[in-house]
Amino acid sequence: MLEYVNLWKPAAKPRVPGYCVAVTLTSFEPQLGVRTEKPTLPLARVRPGVLLESLATYLPPHPASVADFERDLARRNPGIAPKTPLVTRLTGVERVHRMRDDWNASDLAVAAVEKLLQRDADALGDVDLVIFAAASQDMVEPATSHIVAAKLGLAVPVMDVKNACNSVLNAMEVAQALIACGQYRRVLIACGEGPSRAIRTKFRTREQYFLGAPGFTMSDAGSALILRATTADDEQPGGQMPGILSFAAAADSTHWDVGMLPGGGTAFPRDFDRAYFEIDGTRLREAFLALGPQTINEAIARAGITWDDVGLVAVHQMAIAYLEDVRKALELPADRTVVTVAEHGNVAAVTLPLQLDVALNSGRIGAGDYVVLVGLAGGISMGAMVMRL
Repeated sequence: MLEYVNLWKPAAKPRVPGYCVAVTLTSFEPQLGVRTEKPTLPLARVRPGVLLESLATYLPPHPASVADFERDLARRNPGIAPKTPLVTRLTGVERVHRMRDDWNASDLAVAAVEKLLQRDADALGDVDLVIFAAASQDMVEPATSHIVAAKLGLAVPVMDVKNACNSVLNAMEVAQALIACGQYRRVLIACGEGPSRAIRTKFRTREQYFLGAPGFTMSDAGSALILRATTADDEQPGGQMPGILSFAAAADSTHWDVGMLPGGGTAFPRDFDRAYFEIDGTRLREAFLALGPQTINEAIARAGITWDDVGLVAVHQMAIAYLEDVRKALELPADRTVVTVAEHGNVAAVTLPLQLDVALNSGRIGAGDYVVLVGLAGGISMGAMVMRL
């Protein structure tokens, strides 16, 4: 027996356009007399409901050469590290950013927020939730979002969202749901990535070197995004509304060990030797190829658009080859993407905001354009979000 129940009815004065509908599937097992409920929560709205209001990214100045870093490692690890730089040639990453020695992940996030404030001094005025979203963190406890909020002088609820390089994308998913259901009105997502602190520079074996080598492309950066509920004033010519249109995700957690930073948790709480990146680059790439493009195509279909409508596809970039994999799988022309990994390195969860920021500031996209954000993260997981700017 199927019992459909409308649990969330639209209020007389909804806080956001549209409403949420919950459908409960109730089944009865006659032979056992057991009743089981399997809730599904499809989100139905007349308009997108939640939009990206503002965005800023921060890159520490004076980028460093990856090839020079490799040559230095060869001198410090004779007979183990190759004399000829390999990482730049294999990944296409030429330069990376390094934060100041006295900075932490929270400082990178705050620096990005300060760039928002330079454009709009009142940008944080109505923010009622802070989400810190990053693979990096200042410390195990407390949540880094508390540290960010304290540095910004904000007295609002906070939380951390962590899913490796998909942290910002998943934070946007969380913020959209919370805003769409009326829990919050304006959410600040702050990201600070400082992976340079976990790059190994001393190696005992050649095997240890190659497990650490993919980390040479990791780069420090910060980003800040404000999401808010749409209003009638946001309507664009033709009656279109900007905002998040769809999100789809997939994961294959059997590959959780292809990319790790093992130290600091319960598995290796005080093992200093496990405080560095251990990444099997070949297995990681194969795992993403096995997932395929289905999740991305699903997000496009849910948004009710076609690939011809899309102005930009921002793809998490670990190496040039990974970007080419996605382009080939989706049959995307090169002008639909922005390459940031060569000049700025793998900035982890800042990657998607950085590409979006570059495209907006260069005039490649603007109001009314459709954007697809494609996240790829260790673990492994994939996510795709479609937005109308």
